Amino acid sequence: MGVLEGRVAAVTGAGRGLGRVEALELARLGARVVVADLGTDSRGRGHSVDAAESVVDEILSSGGEAVAHHGDAADWNDAKAMIQRALDTWGDFHILVNNAGFCRDKMIFSMSEEDFDEVIRVHVKGHFVGIRHAAEYWRNKSKSVGSPTYGRIVSTSSEAFIFASTGQANYAAAKAAIVALTGSAAQGLRRYGVTANSVMPRARTRMTTEGPTAEMFAAPEEGFDTFAPEHVAPLVGYLASPAAERSSGNVYLVWGRSICALESPGRASDFETPEVWTHERVDQALTPWLAEREPLRDSFIVSPM
Repeated sequence: MGVLEGRVAAVTGAGRGLGRVEALELARLGARVVVADLGTDSRGRGHSVDAAESVVDEILSSGGEAVAHHGDAADWNDAKAMIQRALDTWGDFHILVNNAGFCRDKMIFSMSEEDFDEVIRVHVKGHFVGIRHAAEYWRNKSKSVGSPTYGRIVSTSSEAFIFASTGQANYAAAKAAIVALTGSAAQGLRRYGVTANSVMPRARTRMTTEGPTAEMFAAPEEGFDTFAPEHVAPLVGYLASPAAERSSGNVYLVWGRSICALESPGRASDFETPEVWTHERVDQALTPWLAEREPLRDSFIVSPM
């Protein structure tokens, strides 16, 4: 019997890449899985049912249980329908893995309003609406039985939010918001038996194999494949399992053979003034400290999706 036997999960963006291997891993561990995917391209355009149905077929052929959901992960009603699909099919719901997203990379002086709004929508609202509807279900369930229930949220962030990567102002902002959103959910849902964690994967997907990062993430001709998305799935499976009961509000970086748990942001230095702050006193306090810090460097921390 798998560690997730009897559990019901939904994975957004599960038709390809990370979402696909995460859905397969949850099914391998015994979960029944709603494979949710709108079937867009790597820039969020188009719509196809084929990707989600293909993953459902993979799970069924391996002896697991799965159904497809073809809604928009960032649509209020579609997200609610995704969870209702799980309830109608299996009578319960336990695990939400938020993974759907796409990139519209441009330098900030060339980025359109649409490029910004649509990336924020798919990532931030796409995480929010799923979490919101799942949280309502778990809260009501917990209150009805008078004790904590079982709920797991796994969100997908990126190192882009840490390094504020060049050409990804929209994506970096969205991934920072996801960490904050998930941390807030972790605190607010703890009393109901729900955990919420964020993962930041480095993996080869449609978005990392297009453009300037294609060579970096290319599969090696031989030897260990560091950026294979399959290396990410076991952490997601763990965070969805009973074994991860003590992990909530945490952020994990994962790739290859490595998992790195991040510290929460904290204070770097404190400055005091004997009287009141003036321009001159701020200058005297901050300029020496800034001179010792590493200069800002250009970076392109790629999307993990």
